Amino acid sequence: MSNGAAALVLAVCALGTYLFRASVILLFGDRIFPPTIERALRNVGPAVLAALTVNLAVSGGSGSSVEIIGAEVAALAVACGVAVWRKNLLWTLAAGMASLLILSAL
Repeated sequence: MSNGAAALVLAVCALGTYLFRASVILLFGDRIFPPTIERALRNVGPAVLAALTVNLAVSGGSGSSVEIIGAEVAALAVACGVAVWRKNLLWTLAAGMASLLILSAL
């Protein structure tokens, strides 16, 4: 595949993704959702972040093989503890990353 064809495929996919997301906003932007749905939608972002984090932690960044390193497990445990204790995403990320860097250096 030539560079021009690859750029065209990328542009078409990007436009399709943008139109799909924009259509949801345009169709449902002026509607009021029930409180139960609004509460559920608040959890979508953290759920996606957790799924990506666990996937990267378990696969070691490669996405195909499963290799769990002790430092990663310990850092996840620290992050879980801070999340329960502080209930703050920034504190959780800071504690998890700091403990991962410290434990990886040992």
